[in-house]
Amino acid sequence: MKMIVGSKNPAKVQAVSAVFGTRWELESAAVDSGVSAQPMSDEETRQGAIQRAKACSKLSGAAAGIGLEGGVTEMDDGLYICNWGALAVGDKVWSASGAKLLLPDFIAEPVLSGQELGPVMRAFTSRQDISTTEGAVGVFTDGHMSRSAMFEHICLLLKGQYSFYEINKKKEAEL
Repeated sequence: MKMIVGSKNPAKVQAVSAVFGTRWELESAAVDSGVSAQPMSDEETRQGAIQRAKACSKLSGAAAGIGLEGGVTEMDDGLYICNWGALAVGDKVWSASGAKLLLPDFIAEPVLSGQELGPVMRAFTSRQDISTTEGAVGVFTDGHMSRSAMFEHICLLLKGQYSFYEINKKKEAEL
């Protein structure tokens, strides 16, 4: 069965491959998230992941689509990184979120002023590939967590939800 990942970003593709690569034939496709370039809430970030997953599930030959989306969300003590994933199989969609991490004020302020996190991180780290490698989470955890590992965690949650559904769909129909 073919699963299409809604991104060409190596960090996202690697995460999906680590979790789904042994049972699914994987392809990646650049699809639109339908949300702003810098999602500014959990809700917007989740919606971007869902829209990517649904778009991929409708591509030729796809049995499933997966969307992974990074964003930021404001909380009472500052601006946090947030990440969401969605898995679409037929008319079913599952979603899950990952870890959140408080951004330092000197990073949060330009993002809150309208800049995207990616370019702010590139300026801070002087690395053009930061969004496709360890990401902001890797920088601010001193390498203890990478962007790919964070998305891998989300993929495990999605795989678990899908597995639960597959095992229990007959029971659900009987209720």
